[in-house]
Amino acid sequence: MAWVFLLLAGLLEIIWAYAMKQSHGFSRLLPTLIMAVAMAGSFGLLAVSMRSLPLGTAYMIWTGIGAIGAFAVGVWILGEAITPQRLIAALLIVAGMVTMKLS
Repeated sequence: MAWVFLLLAGLLEIIWAYAMKQSHGFSRLLPTLIMAVAMAGSFGLLAVSMRSLPLGTAYMIWTGIGAIGAFAVGVWILGEAITPQRLIAALLIVAGMVTMKLS
């Protein structure tokens, strides 16, 4: 169950990162509220998952999901550039997450 909580925490991290971007520096109320709720949920689920998962593993997977998810949202929704260097960096993050999960 800890892995499910961790996955959900990572998905909420993607949501709060996107909402933060949409808040335009906290000048728009609804995205700011969505960000705050998603952030609280993400931290809460991360904390619950850490009851049984090691700190390093949980934190790395959580930040990795958020980083890859934010990268994907940036490319697919916000139209950010996808360069070979950015793609290689994202693949290295995924490789690190897989290696951490398998270890």
